[in-house]
Amino acid sequence: MGGFKTLAVTVAACAAAAVGFAPAGGQCRLCSSPTTSIAAPGADSDIQLQIETSIDFDRLVLSGQGAGAAEIRPDGSKTAQGTVVDVGARAMVGTATIHGAPGRAVRVELPGRVELYSLGGGRISFDQLVSDLPALPRLDSTGNLSFRFGGRITVTGDSEGQYRGDLPITVEYL
Repeated sequence: MGGFKTLAVTVAACAAAAVGFAPAGGQCRLCSSPTTSIAAPGADSDIQLQIETSIDFDRLVLSGQGAGAAEIRPDGSKTAQGTVVDVGARAMVGTATIHGAPGRAVRVELPGRVELYSLGGGRISFDQLVSDLPALPRLDSTGNLSFRFGGRITVTGDSEGQYRGDLPITVEYL
């Protein structure tokens, strides 16, 4: 056996689309009766996605050059298969919070697959993305909804190095 190799994997989540933008509110200094109150959120209020933490596989320990996979589930559990013999202790799921109109139903789309790249030109796949969102997600009475997400990294051959990629998440009102 040629020893163990490690690779570090971080997937930065980004808001790909937030639908229903509204103009920013503020005091009208030209109006006859200025107001400083903020309009109540309604059907046309904006929706925002805030990434709290990116998904991070920390370090994967590889036992050779064959195929392997590592998975992090939204509950924080980790598994390793094939040539991936261990997932680092500091690996963590991604977390995000949606802000918008209270009580509104939302649709959240995670991509089916994301390619991650290293500085040396290596490429690995991040797929089987899952979240802990309910079947029909809805913002709470304060207009917030937090969720966690995870997925699977698949490696083949000599995948040593640090890999990074962007994970587009789309959120919109139903």
